[in-house]
Amino acid sequence: MLLQKVYAGLPKTVGTKDAKQPMEREWTSAIFKAPVQEAVWVGKTGLSGDGQYDQENHGGLEKAVFAYSAEHYTYWKNQHNINDISIGGMGENFVLKNMTEDEVSIGDTYQIGEAIVQVSQPRQPCWKPARRFKTKNLALLIQNTGRTGWYFRVLKEGRVEEGNTFSLLERPYPQWTIQKCNEILHGREQDFEKMKELAACDLLAPSMRDTLQQRANKQEAPNIQNRVFGPNV
Repeated sequence: MLLQKVYAGLPKTVGTKDAKQPMEREWTSAIFKAPVQEAVWVGKTGLSGDGQYDQENHGGLEKAVFAYSAEHYTYWKNQHNINDISIGGMGENFVLKNMTEDEVSIGDTYQIGEAIVQVSQPRQPCWKPARRFKTKNLALLIQNTGRTGWYFRVLKEGRVEEGNTFSLLERPYPQWTIQKCNEILHGREQDFEKMKELAACDLLAPSMRDTLQQRANKQEAPNIQNRVFGPNV
């Protein structure tokens, strides 16, 4: 389990103001990150030199570090013809090798370099990767294929760098893989009992626990249009 690359970046504005086509319009995001060649400090709320534009939905203690598998990029290129996509394209901080959603669980705790990080929740994709790669349904594809990536909270701050290996320290909830979480969150069949079970997992990010509990109580599917399509349509 290897940290193949490290990426960081600050918000950037791109596009054309008042363009007729929604996908061409001006927008601001921190999805445009650059590789970090040297050791970087990983703090409680993220990497040194990294930032978020939409701080309501990104960043914070439970979303300090976004991780994504390098293996997924071949899939996006070959299966969906997104030819200009490459590692770092999803806005991740950690590009991972030999770590995927079916192998990583909520609460998994790893030593990486000097830092200790813990898996907190899957990423729920928004419309911004779609805008970046001019593929309107990309967020929906990310969600439905389960190739979402996930977030780490930081238990111990420290320096990390590309080439560091992940050493598993603890796996308290092997049953709650990121893949399983995605199935519960986004599956065609809404299993409200499973939602309640997952909501009871104390190491799942509190906001996601609340969301699952509310959905289970109301027994209704969420409206995802604004999140996955947003201003792209």
